[in-house]
Amino acid sequence: MDELRDEAEEFIPQEEELVLNGHAEGQVFDVPEVSEDDLEEEIEEETSLQSEEDEKAISTSSGDPVKMYLQEIGKIPLLTREEEVELAKGIAQGDLRSRESLINANLRLVVSIAKKYIGRGLSLLDLIQEGNLGLMKAVEKFDYTKGYKFSTYATWWIRQAITRAIADQARTIRIPVHMIETVRELQRVKKEHIQETGAVPDQETLAHELGMPIEKVKRVENVSQFTSSLERPIGEDEEDSLGDLITDENAPSPTREAYKQSMAEELDRALNQLSERERAILILRYGLKDGHQRTLKEVAGEFNITRERVRQIEIKALDKLKHPTRKEELKRFRQLLLQEDL
Repeated sequence: MDELRDEAEEFIPQEEELVLNGHAEGQVFDVPEVSEDDLEEEIEEETSLQSEEDEKAISTSSGDPVKMYLQEIGKIPLLTREEEVELAKGIAQGDLRSRESLINANLRLVVSIAKKYIGRGLSLLDLIQEGNLGLMKAVEKFDYTKGYKFSTYATWWIRQAITRAIADQARTIRIPVHMIETVRELQRVKKEHIQETGAVPDQETLAHELGMPIEKVKRVENVSQFTSSLERPIGEDEEDSLGDLITDENAPSPTREAYKQSMAEELDRALNQLSERERAILILRYGLKDGHQRTLKEVAGEFNITRERVRQIEIKALDKLKHPTRKEELKRFRQLLLQEDL
């Protein structure tokens, strides 16, 4: 199993998300850990998707689209170990049909895993879609010569794709992967201590059990407490959290957006007074679509006319607008476009 884990983790991107479940303060969201025997048993039992629990989860999450999808993939027979190897050999030789067959035969595995993450922020259909992407990655990386079953290997990739998708959709605080691992270890030790003694361990106890300086324990606890505090509900209706109030530095300013929209509408009304060619030439000359101003030569090449003719049309178009500030407005609008790209 360690060899399998190493093989999968070799290709897993080295940045993770610390995602907190808003219903359990301080809980770290992670891929469920299972033994190889449990995993094999889980796969055999769940790929059929016929249990009452499965039916209930599916019927209450996405409705008919999921049922229709399950009906379709349910018609695809599961593969034997020998068939998996033959398809893997075909894939290694570049056979696209073998690749498609291996993917299709394991679509039910994706659903059986995806349904475990219902209620984490994505619909079942979205979870299945993300899981399918993980399945495709597993097909690309699978090495049948290692000796383990494809379904065992693919499970790691499917879970990885689903949990990352949930992380992208959730309110997350991105921190280095080594710190995430330390937070997980601290929470594991804390949980075990509480179970054994019934008391919450202090920082000195945690430092001793983790074998790290007490200052580092303090930093790790601060990271965990800070991220969980962002999920705490605030206000009388408790529908919002502190995380909702943090400014997104990358989001456009509402004032700037309103100004840009107003100016765009004003320019549209003005440009509609021009002929199609006059409008097109002004748009190119002032970079009104992409912020990139074209030279007379570039515009002349676009319309297969002389530079002088372009200049004449531009002057005529500006004159048609009959407003001394129109030229400056065109320039200001271009500046807005350029700032938007920064």
